[in-house]
Amino acid sequence: MDKQVFLSARKKLGKTQKQLAEILGTSIKSIQGYEQGWRSVPSHVERQIFFLLSRLQRKNNPSTLPCWEIKKCPPERRNQCPAWEFQIGELCWFINGTICECKAQKNWKEKMNICRECEVLIPFL
Repeated sequence: MDKQVFLSARKKLGKTQKQLAEILGTSIKSIQGYEQGWRSVPSHVERQIFFLLSRLQRKNNPSTLPCWEIKKCPPERRNQCPAWEFQIGELCWFINGTICECKAQKNWKEKMNICRECEVLIPFL
């Protein structure tokens, strides 16, 4: 997550730097560092930000479709995917091992490179 996306996310959430620091359990200096690009955003903070944005999106649009419907996944792919197994189609980006682009992603960085371009995550970026 780069500094522009982080700043945009904070603004979409309607939070001050201090408020977001409290929600994320970090310091205001960390938030400032992420927004200025002095610090890279750790993966656990990125996940929390995306989670908060997804809940805001869900609140504003409760009829959000699950990823397997958006991506039109065939049953054989769905049945192997943790998003389907746990019925968390709007949070597919949250867990590793989902079958995105026809293969399971092994780590957060690799997964998020795909998810940032995906129509499931894009609505709240």
